Amino acid sequence: MDRGTDALKSQMSGTEAMEIRQTRKGWCQEILGCEAKTEFKYFIDGEERFHSLEETDRFCRMCCQPIHPFKTSVKELNSEEEIMALDRPCACCAFPCKCCSYQTASFTSGSDDLGRIEETYYYCIPTFNIFDQENNHRYVVHQPTCCAGTCVNCCAEGNPCGKGCCKVSFRFYEPGQPTDGDAPYLGTILKKPKSLKTEVFTDANAFDVTFPKNATAAVKGIFIGTSVFLNAIFFEGED
Repeated sequence: MDRGTDALKSQMSGTEAMEIRQTRKGWCQEILGCEAKTEFKYFIDGEERFHSLEETDRFCRMCCQPIHPFKTSVKELNSEEEIMALDRPCACCAFPCKCCSYQTASFTSGSDDLGRIEETYYYCIPTFNIFDQENNHRYVVHQPTCCAGTCVNCCAEGNPCGKGCCKVSFRFYEPGQPTDGDAPYLGTILKKPKSLKTEVFTDANAFDVTFPKNATAAVKGIFIGTSVFLNAIFFEGED
């Protein structure tokens, strides 16, 4: 039986993709470099369905980016019913090589445990494993690679000097299968390019999420949480 709240099941049933947009801060906050709570809006077929606001301590946001602990609850826009929630503790930043103090986050929906994501040992390319509530290894997550997995493939989403400019993707692979080069993948989280004004003067990000075929509502909830998780690690405070 699929897990999650009735809101998660009803909203995500039949949904194949989602757009996630980070809310921009006020101009004064941006100029002063103030790190406000991260807020997202979630769209399905161009219609806003959910919203979320980070729950965290101000001191941690200002002084411990991008490793600060936080909780986020994604809720329906009108009813405020919970879709999913994530809890991310403090851990060391991603580096070119890492063997300890791994980044992790757990995902829930109401009283149901959906699963978790954990950073794993890697060299060169930050890599994550996703497990379901029964501790089954469901996905391996990292950016598209080349050169036997030692480099990020900057052309995977198109020419970086053309239509691929400012695009950054994370791909979900089946555990135990090849993940380098053009290896088949099951789903994606794509950081999209923003308008020039937004790209230069704010750190507001936008993502396109593509779910695996026939994914359950619980898996889609994990994908939503993973998008927020990856944004906190790789894109918060970069601008």
